Parts: sequence; C-alpha cells; structure tokens
Amino acid sequence: MLIKREDIKALVDKIHESGKTVVCTNGCFDILHVGHVRYLKKTKSFGDYSIVLLNSDKSVKSIKGPTRPVNNENDRAEILSALRYVDYVVLFDEDSPKNLLDEIKPDVYTKGADYNMETLPEADIMKKNGTRVEFIEFVEGKSTTKTIEKMQNV
Repeated sequence: MLIKREDIKALVDKIHESGKTVVCTNGCFDILHVGHVRYLKKTKSFGDYSIVLLNSDKSVKSIKGPTRPVNNENDRAEILSALRYVDYVVLFDEDSPKNLLDEIKPDVYTKGADYNMETLPEADIMKKNGTRVEFIEFVEGKSTTKTIEKMQNV
C-alpha cells in the first residue's frame, strides 16, 4: 500500500506501539526481476512489517540518468504494493533515504551486500538510532541495467 511521506512516521509509531517490528529497504525497483523479489522476501523475514522507501522519478533520474526510470513512480509503487513481501511503500525525492530513515527509525534496515557498514551511506543514521542493518546477497546476473541491455541487443 502506498503511504504518503507525511503519514509514514505516524504509521511506524503505531506499529511500534503495538509491539511489532518494522524493516525498511530502499531502491528504484524500476523493472522488477527475480533478484528484487528474493531481496524483498529476505527483507520481510527480518520484521513484522516491511516498508520499501521508493526513489521517486526525480530521484531515479538524478541517480541513474535521464533515460530512467523506465516505469514511473506510481506504476513501480503499485507493483511493489502487490507483492506479499511488501506491506507499505513510501516515495522520496532525495538521492538518499537518510532523512526518511532518521525520521521513521526502523528496527531493521536491509541493503544489498555490495555495501558494508564502512561504505553504507546511511550508516551514521543507523548507528545513531540503534537500527540493525542486514546485508543481502544479490542474485547473480540479475539487475534492471542488465535487463535493459539485453532488450537493447535483441
């Protein structure tokens, strides 16, 4: 379910008040593939509620370049919301979800295993708020960029 950014903190506070845990991850999730699904499944295993912090179209363009995203933010949010491993989706415009993570203070935060605590841009926020970080291995050869490249070479 897509939640407005201004409503997400109250939702997380309510979840925490009920004694449940929140796990967050973030990303563009532009062209969904099996790597994304396995990543989101693993993310959900770390908490009662899974929230995807989804890069807005503006944010994706800033990070990935002018030809991205392939799918607009509303379509990406709807697709993610349809997955049983995703409870909530919230859009953010910045290049990094640091401010949003600092605001909602999840119990657990997941990131791809291409990062570690030394290279994680959000590490300072995670440490400050006592958020546990779990690094998840990627599925070899699966990425939106590779999918786009394959489509261009057909």
